[in-house]
Parts: sequence; structure tokens; C-alpha cells
Amino acid sequence: MSQASRRPPGSTDVARLAGVSQKTVSRVMNGEPYVSEAVRERVLAAARELGYRRNTAARALNLGRFHRIGVVSLGSVLYGPSSTLVWLERRARETGYALSIVHTLEGQDGSVMAAVDSLLEQGVDGIILSEPIDEGQQLRIEPEVPVLSFGPTPGIDGPRVVVTGASGVDAGRVATEHLLALGHATVWHVAGPSQWWAARDRISGWRRALAAAGVAEPPLIEGDWSPASGYAAGRLLATNPEVTAVFVANDEMAIGVLRALAEAGLDVPGRVSVVGMDDIPAAAYLSPPLTTVRQDFEAVAAYGLKLLVDEIESGAAAAPHDELPAHLVVRESTAPPRETS
Repeated sequence: MSQASRRPPGSTDVARLAGVSQKTVSRVMNGEPYVSEAVRERVLAAARELGYRRNTAARALNLGRFHRIGVVSLGSVLYGPSSTLVWLERRARETGYALSIVHTLEGQDGSVMAAVDSLLEQGVDGIILSEPIDEGQQLRIEPEVPVLSFGPTPGIDGPRVVVTGASGVDAGRVATEHLLALGHATVWHVAGPSQWWAARDRISGWRRALAAAGVAEPPLIEGDWSPASGYAAGRLLATNPEVTAVFVANDEMAIGVLRALAEAGLDVPGRVSVVGMDDIPAAAYLSPPLTTVRQDFEAVAAYGLKLLVDEIESGAAAAPHDELPAHLVVRESTAPPRETS
């Protein structure tokens, strides 16, 4: 086999197969405007057929950008973080950016900052903090690199920081208000790990709803997002006859709570009402089907990525924006409290 036949396909090969000029191929690969959708699809189809890969290093030198976004993600298989990553990757491809993902370990000091440093060394145009947690250290991001944080992360230092995401405060408030509106005297809460900003936001929303209603705040029970921790919390709640309503910070812990209440002979929702959060695919098929607060991970990823790409390509600070609202999905795990003797 000749050396020429072994060379990787280039842009000229893509142009020849697609029946367009090499300049048009360059425009498509660089995500430039003024290319019709039909031509764009033809060029991309030809590139896929040939196995063409862009020369990222050369492109960075020519454009002053890498067209790569770094993602700092907790090494987690939880539904929320993993769904966010899936949608980020899909949306990034549509905008012409690749993702470089660095996983961190929860509780490991300095892991987020080390991940950020690693991504900056690789060469990225922006950084996403997909699940910010409190490591007790102030983050310092290089000012010239835009940063997207899914949720407020106090301590981020840099003028080009974009914050968005589903509102955990709104979710906690909506879930708690739903249970109070059914007539429950108060609402107990099984929270996520305290170092997660997402867990803190849901606690804040729960507390705000209780305070606005002028009802007593029960002791907080902390879990770790897992069904096992929800089960342990549920066993504790089952021993207290005053418990009639529980807001659980995610659906996986809610599964454990439901199991523990069932084992204790406490009917849901006849004796105790339960609300989860995330609306995982299994939520509608539990027994009973779980009332939960839905997070639209696709919308969160798409909106956040658009803000970050706009910031990267415009070089201007992002305009103020609101967090995406929470959406309550009412199923069969909540009902008015039953009168007991």
C-alpha cells in the first residue's frame, strides 16, 4: 500500500466528495454562517463517510480558539449529573465545539481547581462547572477564560462568569408548598449532602416555604443522594407519628424512603405523602407513582451552553438572566393528610 493511500482524509477529499469548494468545507467545520443547511449537511455527511477529523491544533492557531470547552464533573453516575453531561455533549457538537471532561472526586481537597488547571493546560475556550460543590477553597479562574457554573458557586473569581441552571430554591419551595396546600401541618425534608450547592438550594427553598406559611421547621435529615441513605432516613421518619409529609431532595433517595415506609406499614399517600425531585424515568412506575419536581436537563444544558458560547465568541459579559423555573409533576404519592386518633 502506498504512502498516499494511507494518509488520513483531508478537507480537499471532503470537498471533492461533497461537490463543494474547500473554502465551503472550512466554513462548515468552523461553524461560520452563510452556508445553507443543505450544503452544511452534505459536507458533514461526506466528512463522516471519509472519517475526516479536523486538525484542532492548526485551527486554534488560525482562529485564536481551540473550539473546545472543558467540563469539570463529579465522578458520579447520579441521574442529574450524568443527564447534564449527555445533553452538554450533544448540544456542543451542534455548535461545533468538542468537550474535554475531567472528573473529580467528592471530598478531595482542591480537586476542582486541579481539574480547571488541567483543562487550561490542554487548551480550552471556556470551562463548565457541571455540579459545583463546596471544597472550602476559593476558586480562581484565569480572567480570559469564560466560566459557566450550573448553579451559584460563591468564591468564583473572574469577570467572565456565567451562572445558570434549574432553580433548586424554586424546586424546594414548590415541593413544600404543594404539601402544605394539601393541608399537612408541616413538611419534613431529606436533604442531599451539605457540601453540594444544589442540596443547599433545595434546603433554602424548603425553609422559605415553611417560613412563609408560618409553620414549624422539623429537624433536617441529611442523605447522600443514594436509595440506601433514603431508606435509612425513611426508617427514622417511620418512628415518628407526627410525620405526614416529606420532601426528598432527589428521586433516588425517595425510592429508599418509600421502601422504608412500606416496610413499616405506613401507607403512601394515605399515612405519609412523599415528593421527590428530578423526575427520573422510573418515577412514574413506582408504587405509588412518585410526585416529583421535574428538571429539564436538556433545556438547562442548551441554555447554559448558548450563554457560554456567546461569551466565548463575543468577548463581552453575558447579560443577566433568570434560572429556569421548577415544574411540579403531581402523581399518586401525595394526598391530604388522613385524620388519625
